[in-house]
Amino acid sequence: MPSTDAPETQALPQAAGFLPEPAALASSLQAALPHFPQVGWIDVTGSTNADLLERARNDHGKMMRPWLLGTHLQNQGRGRAGRAWHNQAGASLMFSCAFDVFLPTRQLPSLAPLLGMASCEALRSLLAPDQQARLAMKWPNDLLWDQAKLAGILIESSRTGTSPVSDHHLIIIGIGLNLQGAEALASLLNRPVADWSHISAADTTAAQVTASALVSRCAQAWHQALNHVTSAGLADLPERFARVDALAGLRIDVLDDGHLCQTGIACGIDANGHLLLRNTHGLHAISVGEISARLAS
Repeated sequence: MPSTDAPETQALPQAAGFLPEPAALASSLQAALPHFPQVGWIDVTGSTNADLLERARNDHGKMMRPWLLGTHLQNQGRGRAGRAWHNQAGASLMFSCAFDVFLPTRQLPSLAPLLGMASCEALRSLLAPDQQARLAMKWPNDLLWDQAKLAGILIESSRTGTSPVSDHHLIIIGIGLNLQGAEALASLLNRPVADWSHISAADTTAAQVTASALVSRCAQAWHQALNHVTSAGLADLPERFARVDALAGLRIDVLDDGHLCQTGIACGIDANGHLLLRNTHGLHAISVGEISARLAS
């Protein structure tokens, strides 16, 4: 993570949620992330995930990764399972990173909870210690503040066509973190939504956090998490995940394509990143990327 004296932009005005100008934010992020060969921030685009994927397809292996690309407005953003991402300029912090990852294909689904966990840990580090537990992770990769959705993460993978190594994958991680306007978004989506202004109102430490710090802490955490899983594997994933788990011990429903599949008590995750659910029929491992979970009503 960047040091505390890393150059950063002005603190986010919590009443308005305005971001610094794209060029200023890009410059600050490049200073905070010197090991990222490409860092960019633009006014508007369709999807930062799609932009990085297209860039990777066209570079023919010439440009070293990781890369970061952010935008003030995404007009074709996507959430998990192809859902639309609702946003307005300045209301959300939206950026993506591209990484080269060397893992067997069978382990790629574990990246969703791994990177969600890393994001939660990174953002908790920007809060006062007595407020950190209010920020948690809902499997597989949503971030919650007091059980209301603060951020969503979208992870996409592709084989790198120029690499002769079979376990070489391009991983693109995108995040949309609400800065303001949670009430309107909650009304639109008919579910609890949080934003960074809520956190700042409860935590004076969070109120001093800059846009650059939010982005750089997450980007650095993703980089470290991917390096760790490549070198050390996934054995410590359940233990680390347990410290940020928003569902542990709660009764949940598991749905697939809108249909109820399982109901039971959430019991953490296994080393493959599967959600563990216990009911009268035993312990069940729920697959990442195919099934979504929600709190039972």
